Formats: sequence, C-alpha cells, structure tokens
Amino acid sequence: MSNEIEIGRGKRGRRAYSFDDIAVVPSRRTRDPQDVSVGWQIDAYHFELPVVAAPMDSVMSPATAVALGQLGGLGVLDLEGLWTRYEDPTQHLTEIAALDPARATARMQEIYSAPIRPELITARLQEIRAAGVTVAGALSPQRTQEHWRTVVDAGVDLFVIRGTTVSAEHVSGNAEPLNLKRFIYELDVPVIVGGASTYTAALHLMRTGAAGVLVGFGGGAAHTTRLSLGIHAPMATAVADVAAARRDYLDESGGRYVHVIADGGVGHSGDLVKAVACGADAVMLGAALARAHEAPGRGFHWGPEAHHPHLPRGERVEVGTAGTLEQILFGPGHTADGTLNLIGAVRRAMATTGYSDLKEFQRVEVVVSPYQPR
Repeated sequence: MSNEIEIGRGKRGRRAYSFDDIAVVPSRRTRDPQDVSVGWQIDAYHFELPVVAAPMDSVMSPATAVALGQLGGLGVLDLEGLWTRYEDPTQHLTEIAALDPARATARMQEIYSAPIRPELITARLQEIRAAGVTVAGALSPQRTQEHWRTVVDAGVDLFVIRGTTVSAEHVSGNAEPLNLKRFIYELDVPVIVGGASTYTAALHLMRTGAAGVLVGFGGGAAHTTRLSLGIHAPMATAVADVAAARRDYLDESGGRYVHVIADGGVGHSGDLVKAVACGADAVMLGAALARAHEAPGRGFHWGPEAHHPHLPRGERVEVGTAGTLEQILFGPGHTADGTLNLIGAVRRAMATTGYSDLKEFQRVEVVVSPYQPR
C-alpha cells in the first residue's frame, strides 16, 4: 500500500516520520535493566556505549573527547574547528558564548576565517591518543583532499567524513571531486561517512567501502537547513530507510555489515531509544552532550553550518547546562525531561520491551503515535 500523499495535481510526496511521530511498544517479556547490553563494535573498535559525540566545537574539545572515551563512548574532534585554527581557542569559545544573538553569525564567520593549521591537527589527535582512548577526527568532504594525509599520519583510528549531506557521486565542473570509493580503498583506517537520508544514497555510500554511514540531514538542534534550503529528512523514516539499505547490502556483499549511526534529532533519551528501534547501531549526539558542564560551548551549541562564509544554515542556540558528562550519560537524573541518564533510559526501555542487546532491540515493534513534544 502506497503511503504517498497528493500535494497537488502535479506533485505527490511520501509520508515520512520523525522520532516524535513514533513510539516503541512493550512485548510479552521484560528483563532486569542490569541484564541489558548497550555495547557495539565498529571494525576492530568496541564501545560500551552506543554514543558518538558530534564533531562540533560546542560539544568536543580534546579533553571532552578523552573524557567521553574513558566513559565508554567515542568522541569525534572537528578537525576544521577552533582547536585546529588557534593554539588556545579558549578566549574565542568564551566570546562566542557571550555574543549578542543579532551579532553571533557575523562574528563567528570572522573567528572561523582563520586558516586551519596542519600542525595543530597533529597535536590535537596525538593529545587524544596519549590518553589511551580511540582516536577519531572529522573533516568535511571539501577539506578531506587537503588534510587527510595529516590526519592519518597523526594516528587516527577512525576517520569521519561528515557534511550536511555526502554522496558517492558528487558532480563538479570546477574541481575534481573526492572519489570516495578510491579514497576509502587506499586508506588504512575505517571510514564513517555521512549524512545520508535515503535508501539509495546510503546504499551507494556502503558500496564505497565505508565502515559506517551517518544518517541525517538538517535535523539537528542548531540547523536551519529546512528554513534556508527547504531540505529536511524526518529521522525515523531516514534511519529505517538506511537500515533497509544495510540489510540489502549485507546480502549483496556476501556478509559485509555497515553500521548505521543516527546523526541529528536525538536530543533526549527517548529519541536515542527510537533511533535504535528504527535500526541504528549507535547515535551521534550534539545538543545532548553540549548540555554537559564540561562542554566547550558553555551552554551554547552550534555546528559548522552556523559560520559558513557564504550561506549559513545553522545558528548558535542556547541549550543550557544540565549536569556533568557522566550525569548526562549515567545519571542520576534530577529532571524528567530526558536530558540526564541517557544510557539508563535506553537500558530501561530495552528491559521493559524484553530485549537483551541493541541488535535484538532493532526488531522491537514500533507504532505511529504522534504527539506535540514539550
């Protein structure tokens, strides 16, 4: 049965769902939360938590990447951010947090106009490696050609190529585009690429040899992509579509499993639960971790789209401070809004529905049950 809706006589559209539109349904079995496993593994790297920190300056510094790694997650450093443009970006982070909203975008464009320094890329990644946690850094597709060698030589474990959208077939009349398939084949480290939001786009990315695919387009708390470009992908449908591509690619490739990571729209613990229920192996968190006391954004959150030099598609938003990084992940929670004890909420949801690990929980029953979030 088609779920297309007639928009007008000359256009039809497929009905898509956000995480707010769906809910997980309990089954006949329950478990104790302490018997539930929330660990996952990508390539040779195992993580106790299905949490990947978004490569945003408001979320990740070398210190917070180390802290998250020690707690069982994966911190990804933005290798085009302030930490690779300035020897000590502390004063710039403080300034950004204090900016008047009317002036914020213009001033951030000025701050981020400083050049990226390859020696700082090396220094930041080595700082994370020295702490003994998994090292991950992110570049945009536009900067990957220029800086990938520096990143690999610095000893990165996981390479993230992250943009608002990333395709396996970028067409350019001005410069030779990044050939993802050739690039990933020649690289000696696992690569996570994204965002993708459709079955076809994800399947093509999987065929490049990517170890993981980020799912999302313009759905984060700091994005204004829908307002500025008119483009948006509701996350529940996007994750389910990309999970279907993973299933079909598993058959096509003779057993190669590509991990699906929900990136965007996961601001509270219930969103994390529903992302896994739709087929995600892990989630990339931005605003949820920007609320930590240790977060570099000091209660504010922004992504690289917010300071694009020509067409900003994001903004600096105030998310506040909810607790320490450990409290956000493990509690104890002192509010009922899903901002604290994210992992405890996932464990309880899995236990309530009777599932023992994340792979099993991807099979949980889901219903369309829209509501207006607070």
